[in-house]
This record gives sequence, structure tokens and C-alpha cells, in this order.
Amino acid sequence: MGEQPAHLILTLDTKSPIELGDFVRSFTSIAVEYERYVREVAPDQTAEAQMFVGQVTAGSIIAELIPALAPFAGEIENALLLAEFVKKYRERFAALLGFSPSKAPATKSELQTFHDAVQAIANDPAGSAKLEAAVFKDGKKDIVAAFKFDTGEAKKVRDEVGKRISQIEQPGSSEHQRVLMVFTRSDVNNADLGKKSGERVRIEELSSKPLALMYGSELAEERIKHEIREADENVFKKGFVVDVLVKLRGGDPVAYSVTNVHDVIDLPD
Repeated sequence: MGEQPAHLILTLDTKSPIELGDFVRSFTSIAVEYERYVREVAPDQTAEAQMFVGQVTAGSIIAELIPALAPFAGEIENALLLAEFVKKYRERFAALLGFSPSKAPATKSELQTFHDAVQAIANDPAGSAKLEAAVFKDGKKDIVAAFKFDTGEAKKVRDEVGKRISQIEQPGSSEHQRVLMVFTRSDVNNADLGKKSGERVRIEELSSKPLALMYGSELAEERIKHEIREADENVFKKGFVVDVLVKLRGGDPVAYSVTNVHDVIDLPD
């Protein structure tokens, strides 16, 4: 592969052999989460993470995830981006353990990604996993961010993910991905996560009526509020491609909880 200036390193240490499917999902889930993160913080960039198994020894597997990123206009170096990703990943993981719950993954697909990430370690009697952001220069490795979890924490996260997915699948809400949302009433002020914001939006493919808007993740709120406060165009002339949980009452939709923003587009006049 040659010397890489910055990439992610995932190490699995286990006492027992890892089932092949769990092994593959452990690594691919990190790549999926990384690509999701880059879409959130740099939506104009295309992020792909190639995986290479670098070392396999008794009880230890090390894989390297090499990001293929276009330059961030000279403002964000890959090393800093990777370090921030590891930090955000640690925060989301900790949220599933009960710390800062508002930072936890909100959609079924994101929750499943974390389930896949911990399954191999959760199934091991005394395992651990370590995610590192590393810079290599002149043959030397410099770790700029690191995060580690063990079997006990992996089991807790797996159980919490299962509970949250069950809640999403309950009749009181339904999940829809990549739907077009437009504003009919906006507000520059922040709103508490999980509570109605005072804003109203319309998603034509789900309901012809404007419904109350809720924010299901901080990243989604930050992206939308940026468009409201700082974008050149009027927010009412923009469409938001989002993932939403539709809140139901008596079988009828009453609110949309936005969990992810994929894209922002200009609407035709």
C-alpha cells in the first residue's frame, strides 16, 4: 500500500475465534459510519473507506481503513478529520451506554451499524476493540485519536441498540429514508432534541399537510440551522433530503423527527 499519511486502524483482540460474519461486519461497520460522518460534515465531498487486513496473529486482528477523500479546499486535513471522526464515534458509542443520550444514533440503519460494530466483541468472553486515527511519516506512527471498548461495554451497547430498534418498530412511529422535506415555517433558534421546534415542514410523499418538526440528532439540527441562518438563499427555496421518523397518533402523522440530512437542493421557481 505504501506509506499513508492518515488512516484509521481497527484492532480486535479476542480470547475465542471470531465468527466470520461478525469479523467482516466489525470492520465494514466502521467504514459505513465513517462515510456517513463525512456526508454530514462535508456534504460536497465523496468519502470512501477502503479496508485492508494488515495483520492477523493469535487472538488479534488488525485492519486499516484508508480514506479516499478529495481535498477539503485546503481547510481540513485528513488527519484532523479522522481524529474528529474517532471523537464523534466515541461520543455516539458512549451515548448508547447512557452518557449524553441525545448524541446516540437515531435511525434503525445507524443503530444496526453500531450493533454490527460490537457483535464480535460482545460474543467474546474477554475481548476488546480499539479504533485509532493515525498519521504515518517517515515510517513512524503517530496516534492522533483513539477509542477502546471491551466485552462488557459491547454487550451493553448491543442490548441498548436492540431496545431502540424495537421502539422504532413500534406502531407509534415509522421510519422513512431520503425523502424531500420543505419548510413552511422556520425558526433561527435552537430546539431541544426530541421536542417540537415550532417549525413546520411538508413532506409530500408522506402527507400533504405541514407537520411539526422535531430534531432527532444534533448533526441534523446543525446542518438545517446552518441553512436557515447563513445560507445565501431563502430556506423556503430549498429542499432537504432527509431521513425522518414519522410520529403517529391514532395512526395519523403528527410530527416529523429528522435524524439525518443527506443533501440540500435548490427548488425550481
